[in-house]
Amino acid sequence: MTSQIKRGVSLYSFQNETFQGKMTLEDCIRTCAELGARGIEVIGEQSFWGWPEVGVAQEDIANWHALIKQYDCVPVSHDYMLDYKRYKDRPMPFDEQVASVKKDIDFGVMLGTPFIRSLVSIAPEVLVAAAPYAEEKGIKMLTEVHAPLHFDHPWIIRMAEMFQKSGSPALGFLPDMGMFLKHYPRVWADKFMRMGVPANIADYIIKAYDDRVLSEYVILEVQNMGGTGPAIGMAEAMRHNAAFEPKRMLDYMPMIHNIHGKFYEMTEDYVEPSIPYDEIIAVLDQGGYDGYICSEYEGNRWIEDAEEPDSVEQVRRQQVMLARLLGEPETPALKAAA
Repeated sequence: MTSQIKRGVSLYSFQNETFQGKMTLEDCIRTCAELGARGIEVIGEQSFWGWPEVGVAQEDIANWHALIKQYDCVPVSHDYMLDYKRYKDRPMPFDEQVASVKKDIDFGVMLGTPFIRSLVSIAPEVLVAAAPYAEEKGIKMLTEVHAPLHFDHPWIIRMAEMFQKSGSPALGFLPDMGMFLKHYPRVWADKFMRMGVPANIADYIIKAYDDRVLSEYVILEVQNMGGTGPAIGMAEAMRHNAAFEPKRMLDYMPMIHNIHGKFYEMTEDYVEPSIPYDEIIAVLDQGGYDGYICSEYEGNRWIEDAEEPDSVEQVRRQQVMLARLLGEPETPALKAAA
């Protein structure tokens, strides 16, 4: 049976190519469209010059809408930041934080996105205060549940309680699939080994992760094995990642409206070795989720010291995997270059 879930891409996936000038906004959107991943998620700072400090030229907004129409795509989300540490001697005042969020709500409206992604560090009080404005503008603010946080974390539970108490339909969640990290990513281990981690220590950390050994014990054991510097760093990565349970999304499904399809590596046979997407899709289908899963490639930063990332190929492979798991009859493919 074909799933109700739709495929999309966060243009964050193409950050290397965008920064290096190898891909324009049109290149990014065209690539997504060719793969049948028509949901487009953007980060304002990456895709639009001048955001948020200067503002975005109207012709750039017009170009965005023209490209979305030309390639038959759908704006899904604007992923925004809140610079609450802007001032060196004090936190940003509460009213300024709310005003900043409202500014990004307006930008989401300009782009035609139904959602804006809120970083998990944004205080729920700020979001609740901005919620009436978001409702007025037809925008939902989705807090990203991102490792090391998860749906049983006290901060997320507090957020959910405040969101529900507010009664606002403008408040919800955007789970990042990186919180379901079943195995230590191979690209992480390879990078740490290039930094000098001995093979025996790397092997121990990888196995300890699979065995769910408490990170503090692993760090201590690595120190006892003579590990220093990068070896400690490799072990400490366990503090910020874990194999949390995908089924925990079921209790929050009415508040989940978009999903980050985080991945660190897609193999040639269309498998993400560290994140169990077969289990994740099954849970989402069980919960009746019918929104987008937007590919979010983050393996680039783990390999760029050794090779040139090919983000397009990595996204293509994940889209093939997703299409298969969603029961789609056709395999996504890029058009041959003219």
